[in-house]
Amino acid sequence: MNRLWGYLFVIAFFTTCFDAFWYQDWMIFNKVFTNIMDMAKLAVDIAIGLIGLLVFWTGLMNIAEKTGVIRRLSLLLSPIFNVLMPEVPKGHPAISSVTMNMTANALGLDNAATPLGLKAMKDLQTLNETPDTASNAQILFLVINTSSVTLFPVTIFLYRAQLGAAQPADVFIPILLSTFSSTLFGLLAVCYVQKINLLNKVCLLWGAGIFALFGALIAWLIPKTPEQMNVFSTMTGSFTLLALVTVFIGIGLCQKQPVYEHFVSGAKQGLMTAIRIIPYLVAMLAVIGALRASGFFDLLIGMIKYAINGIGGDTRFVDALPVALMKPFSGGGSRALMIESMQTFGADSFVGRLSSMLQGSTETTFYVLAVYFGSVGIRKTRHAIACGLIADVAGITTAICLAYYFYG
Repeated sequence: MNRLWGYLFVIAFFTTCFDAFWYQDWMIFNKVFTNIMDMAKLAVDIAIGLIGLLVFWTGLMNIAEKTGVIRRLSLLLSPIFNVLMPEVPKGHPAISSVTMNMTANALGLDNAATPLGLKAMKDLQTLNETPDTASNAQILFLVINTSSVTLFPVTIFLYRAQLGAAQPADVFIPILLSTFSSTLFGLLAVCYVQKINLLNKVCLLWGAGIFALFGALIAWLIPKTPEQMNVFSTMTGSFTLLALVTVFIGIGLCQKQPVYEHFVSGAKQGLMTAIRIIPYLVAMLAVIGALRASGFFDLLIGMIKYAINGIGGDTRFVDALPVALMKPFSGGGSRALMIESMQTFGADSFVGRLSSMLQGSTETTFYVLAVYFGSVGIRKTRHAIACGLIADVAGITTAICLAYYFYG
């Protein structure tokens, strides 16, 4: 991570110099520096915005832990995690935290997924024998988290509807297949590096069950309109969150536990976590700001288009690539590029549809890595970045192939 972060800043600097001398744009130095400062301020704003969510969810999870709910859920899910995370003891609270984070991600519950993910990373850190270095379990969790399947990409559908798409949800199946590919290849990459055997009875049974549920959900959602999906997603997500809160507190009351005191005790930990991640956020968002303002992404896209033209290939997909290149760094930046693509080329154009698919197929890998690892003080990420990028490349490649298959 140290070398990568440093190299990215060096790349941004030399790209800025190139633009300044080639285009005689001497003000670009001021533009890049201003953007770095703006992104540093944004990092603090993001951390402050997370405080309330972190405080609430860490407090609630502390109640669940004290009442034994976490332990029971962990025991239920231990078989599959004993294979994927062999160093995590059976029934450890980390298993439940990981599961709840993955569920929140799948349902598109961003307001709950991040706090639950930070709780999971903290639980896994209690088992880490080298606190400054990512453990195998933490790397597996992070890669799955950054590539996790989102079953309800409703926001993308709504943007497409606003920008005039005839059938805003027609990219639903390609997005699900692309994000599923991202998760699958990310998992396979980690398992290969960590020498985890997936060809056993437990993994095969769980895989078959997930495929069956996944297929049934797709079949049920296909005829739904974006508005119907939005209502279903909102209802499902809100009910799930409210039910969790009620169940955790209700069990505590039945056990005559001091639920208020448990909540406050856990909430204090959430406050400290929000403060701890600020330096890591500033570091990551600052380099993103430098790369973006320097014109690095535009230069890279131009080089790719030139190479594709040189071999006589179809360059239509290149116009959507800025979304793919920005997504690992910034969700907001890639969303803006997706909207720009649909406005320029049309929501139902090849580029417009592919931009939507790219936005939904991958996650903000570097942002998640900085926040999650930063929350527990991990500096040595080992193979986490490489496996996360493999997942991103798989999702992007699948999205491009499916775009040509469905709309080419």
